[in-house]
Amino acid sequence: MMKILISFLLTSMLLTSLNNSDMNEVRTNFNLAVQDKNIWKKMMEKLEQYNEKSSVYLAYLGGYQTIWANHVFNPLSKLATFKKGKNNIELAISKEPENVEIRYIRFSVQKNAPSFLGYNNNLKEDRDFLVKNKKNINSDLLQKNIETLLK
Repeated sequence: MMKILISFLLTSMLLTSLNNSDMNEVRTNFNLAVQDKNIWKKMMEKLEQYNEKSSVYLAYLGGYQTIWANHVFNPLSKLATFKKGKNNIELAISKEPENVEIRYIRFSVQKNAPSFLGYNNNLKEDRDFLVKNKKNINSDLLQKNIETLLK
């Protein structure tokens, strides 16, 4: 019984480590995907595997979907993919409204979205939330991304 318990704990630790590694990759590439379609594609493939497991992954999926609008030529496709991403971000927010990372993703998208899309209603609210709660973030990478965005 003890061997099974130890094996379970080691497996859990390994899976947690892989998830942290995946999250760091997703966080690192979030801003880079705006300029690089290959990074965007790689991250979308990864996120489409995980979006059901976590609200944070769902929010990043939505964020990356809104980024795709930068890479699409057809205006209707741009709008459709942006709306799909926006809906995923808002769904993630509805599931975890106090999650700092999800609020960061929404703030980043709203701050960078063209105003004619009308997706900028939460800028002040999210900015204030991030300033107030950034001290509670455990990830140095996320902390850096938020600090950069708030400048």
